[in-house]
Amino acid sequence: MVSTGLDRLTAAPERLAGRRYAILGHGASVTSKGEPIHLALSRLGQRPSALFGPEHGFYGVEQDMVAAHGGQDPWTGVPVFSLYGDSEQSLRPEPASFSGLDLLVIDLQDVGSRYYTYAATAVWAAQAAAAAGCEVWVLDRPNPLGGTVEGNLPESGFESFVGAFRTPVCHGLTLAELVRFVLAGTGALEAVDFWPMEGWSREMSWEETGLPWIAPSPNMPTLTTARIYPGGCLVEATEFSEGRGTTRPFQLFGAPHLDPLALAARLEQRQRQVPGIRGVGFLPTYFRPQFQKHGGQRCGGIELWLSSSPPLEPYRLGIELLAAAWECSPENFAWRQAPYEFVIDRPAIDLLTGGDTCRHALEAGSEGRQELEDWMQSWRRDEQEFRQLRRPVLLYEDAPSEREGEV
Repeated sequence: MVSTGLDRLTAAPERLAGRRYAILGHGASVTSKGEPIHLALSRLGQRPSALFGPEHGFYGVEQDMVAAHGGQDPWTGVPVFSLYGDSEQSLRPEPASFSGLDLLVIDLQDVGSRYYTYAATAVWAAQAAAAAGCEVWVLDRPNPLGGTVEGNLPESGFESFVGAFRTPVCHGLTLAELVRFVLAGTGALEAVDFWPMEGWSREMSWEETGLPWIAPSPNMPTLTTARIYPGGCLVEATEFSEGRGTTRPFQLFGAPHLDPLALAARLEQRQRQVPGIRGVGFLPTYFRPQFQKHGGQRCGGIELWLSSSPPLEPYRLGIELLAAAWECSPENFAWRQAPYEFVIDRPAIDLLTGGDTCRHALEAGSEGRQELEDWMQSWRRDEQEFRQLRRPVLLYEDAPSEREGEV
């Protein structure tokens, strides 16, 4: 079984003796035996002084883009603070947030996608803590996508909470490696100590780690969800439902006006032409979200399910989902109008894809298909560039398949 950074720390709790420390964690910050981090360390005689929570809160209660609030932990009496409030300014903690502490322990389960906001919270909290003269420990956990690298590097000017750093959509790094990558060459890195896993390699599937899958956020309930998420998240940028408000978020895709059979047929046609999306099935179906987009309405669409082979390219899958929906129902296709992670001056799809090329190509319909293909082919260059850039920060060897993809 893989030993996470937290498992290693609980095996050496004396390292915390005499420290006034805080934890940045959430509901998935558990030992391999399923004990929450703050309870495990308190049981071992090293009670934290404060708890910080990312988006969704320390307990993973809040839905996406809902402000989380602080309070007091009911089990330990320790104060809880939120690093995700009701404004963009709340996302970047001030050094004063860590006043009186000498150590910040970060233990967050990332899912290997550029959009997932825990990486930005971890980096910005580490920077603020370092500025306050506070040491930082990053306890590492597996990337459920392994070493997969897929997608384009974002363009300058499209940075946001869902695209804070210059990585492909699937970056193939663990959280500790990603923090190392972003902080490399900065003074903040000197204040950070990393706790790598033992027994983990980049080619391992999550099932091979022997670790329990604990939902790191309310809409990431299963490994299938995590594996589809890099593509399924793109649906957030539209007025289609991505399955929030159901038991299968990111696996369901649809809207009241969509024809399930037509959509499935269009995607199956594309599947015969695109090897990277042959690892998924498209089940025509109906569903009724209980909240968020189209809440209470019956939606027509598809359910995504994974097959054993070949390996899926989830980001490419997401682009093909949007293209098929446009082709099947162009008169009803609409981009998200509401603010997205506090950004109001740029479309959500541009923030997620890291530029406006994808949006313009999709809006052009069949005339934009070649532009869309050219853009997706350009990912290979960005992926190769990133594999070279990330090499100095790796804590674990690259998987053989990823080494073969380098130039």
